[in-house]
Amino acid sequence: MSSLPNPVFITGATGFIGSHIARRYLADGHAVSALKRPNSSYGLLADVAGQITWFEGDVLDIPSLETAIKSGRSGAPVDVVHAAAIVSFVPKDRDRMERINVEGTSNVVNVCLKVGIRKLGLISSVAAIGRPVPKGGETGEPIVVNEAQKWEESPNNSIYAKTKYRAELEAWRGVAEGLNVVMVNPSVVLGAGDWNRSSLQLIKYVADERPFYPSGLVNYVDVLDVTDTLVKLMKSDITAQRFILNGGTIPYRSLLEQIAVVLGKRPPRRRVSPTLTRLLWPLEAVRARILGRAPLITRETARSSSSMYAYDGHKIEQVLGFQYRPLSDTLQLVADAFLKT
Repeated sequence: MSSLPNPVFITGATGFIGSHIARRYLADGHAVSALKRPNSSYGLLADVAGQITWFEGDVLDIPSLETAIKSGRSGAPVDVVHAAAIVSFVPKDRDRMERINVEGTSNVVNVCLKVGIRKLGLISSVAAIGRPVPKGGETGEPIVVNEAQKWEESPNNSIYAKTKYRAELEAWRGVAEGLNVVMVNPSVVLGAGDWNRSSLQLIKYVADERPFYPSGLVNYVDVLDVTDTLVKLMKSDITAQRFILNGGTIPYRSLLEQIAVVLGKRPPRRRVSPTLTRLLWPLEAVRARILGRAPLITRETARSSSSMYAYDGHKIEQVLGFQYRPLSDTLQLVADAFLKT
């Protein structure tokens, strides 16, 4: 008689990536428990909330973490997926990212070591690998980055990137202390979710028929590919490794045009040069301050949208025999979900 699948505890389960991971584990027959802040909603899991065991708490609240992870064991070693993080490129969110992304990850690692879990899966980001300064100046050719890239202090690294890098250091510390850890580093994640947040704002941007497109490259991956690879890695014997998840690298203009096609919208037609982008973000900061809104463009997003980096996502293909979904399939699923809202 086969044993039941390992129970799984997830932080950040109500968010974009975390919710897809929770659904996948539920579909695979796992007992899923998750952390939720008091008085917060079930987010993207509202329709399946009754299938999940919820614990009120926060990654900054160590006792609540310990209670939740211990309770999720049910006599079997528990797997933990740490997906909770703040993604922001707005300066005022710096302290919050420091606490949630770095201190929160440190707390998760410490509790996992104390409780004695089976394996920790960390949802990181390609931002944590860093963006090295081009050697010999700008050449116009993409800089290819893989898992072997060493972190370099660079003006091309955002505050978010620095917090995710330090979060990974906490996970590597856990490895040194005997914790089984795997990390995935997705690029821009596409899928169905909150269209007003994070990478999915690209969909809303095109749907609103905004006229401008940036001059740089965009790296993308389907949220279902992130989910599939993370779950397979967690169920494998692989440990103490990181994996870039990137289905492809194309110009921003091409991605926005393809999104426009599946949405039936007019694509952006006006290219914004890096020079113009650098001039626009200070004006946008003033406008946002006057209106009391989050800026549409910041110093960091301006720099990122003009960058020429290509992340090599082939390692996961070689290790797991995995194949990324075609971009056309991803965008059609995204469009179908968006048009239903």
